[in-house]
Amino acid sequence: MKKAVFFAVGIVGLMMSCQNKEQFTIAGNVENPGNVKVISLYEGDTKLDSMFFGDNNKFQFVRPASQSRLLSLRVGKNRYDLIASPGETITFNTDLHKDVNDYQVEGSELSKTIQPFAKERNYRDYVQDSLQTVFSKLTSNSTADEIEKIRAEYKAKFAAVLRTYTKKAVDFSNKHNDLAGFYAISTLDPEVAESEIIAYADKIKDEFTENRYVTQFKEETQKLKKMAIGQPAPELISFTPSNKEVKLSSFKGKYTLVDFWASWCMPCRQENPNLVRLYNAFHGKGFEILSVSFDDNPGSWMRAIEDDKLTWTHVSDLKAWSSPVVIDYRVKALPTSYILDPNGFIIAKNLRGGELETFLKKTIK
Repeated sequence: MKKAVFFAVGIVGLMMSCQNKEQFTIAGNVENPGNVKVISLYEGDTKLDSMFFGDNNKFQFVRPASQSRLLSLRVGKNRYDLIASPGETITFNTDLHKDVNDYQVEGSELSKTIQPFAKERNYRDYVQDSLQTVFSKLTSNSTADEIEKIRAEYKAKFAAVLRTYTKKAVDFSNKHNDLAGFYAISTLDPEVAESEIIAYADKIKDEFTENRYVTQFKEETQKLKKMAIGQPAPELISFTPSNKEVKLSSFKGKYTLVDFWASWCMPCRQENPNLVRLYNAFHGKGFEILSVSFDDNPGSWMRAIEDDKLTWTHVSDLKAWSSPVVIDYRVKALPTSYILDPNGFIIAKNLRGGELETFLKKTIK
């Protein structure tokens, strides 16, 4: 009997000693997949691997790993977040007939730790998708003014959800001083939770130094911090349609909207009548606009200025997305805008429509 026990223990020890510490395994099954035939493994928005279900809807992913990685399994519309560390064999099971949050994961303590917060993330994404669907239906036959009004209403609804979500993410990260806490913060939207992301990056500046995913987060946060509310706007030097040099620093002493746009950007063109109205209302009180075009065709740029009756200062280097301002001002989409105070410090970002008008009324006395 002792010999049998020794043999069993020996086999287990041999299996553990042979386990590759430079990889992880995620295996399990998905019950009741219906028409869904494929399961995919993602890291962020990058698909790492995918496979058809095997017998009894089983699957297995084996990937190299020298450090813990933030991953997700995607099955149909469902997303399941995991943290896989080197040497781990993670067992995952779910049933597509049940709620997306009702799944079992074993073999990874960090994956089990983030499971309650993953439920919050799924709810946030569900609300966002639901609002987007309703918004698309309501605006399918609407005018530009009606679309802008509906957009503002739905943005306000989602902003309330995001504020609650941000607080839950910060609370979760405060309770978990490990990669589970980092996971929660990494799901936040910089447009909404800028100060929370920056505060967390400062908090962990000397932690997780060997993890390249956290290092990338810190590097991106430093870029975010450079253009955060309360920071001085970088100098911007460009040229008018008549080739006159203009410096952003020359606008000091005025509240200035730095507006990044292009003649081909429909949301930009739809917002222009609102900018014309607000410029006429507040220009006499110390409000300026500096429009920076992402056009590469001077003719299209100048025609748009004339057609939309934009009477303020316009500049462009005509390099479009190759312009240095893309990096300097973190322009990832158009329109993008910053409002500067008379000292050149950033006091607001990406305000449009009624939001911009309300801010100007409150700020410019």
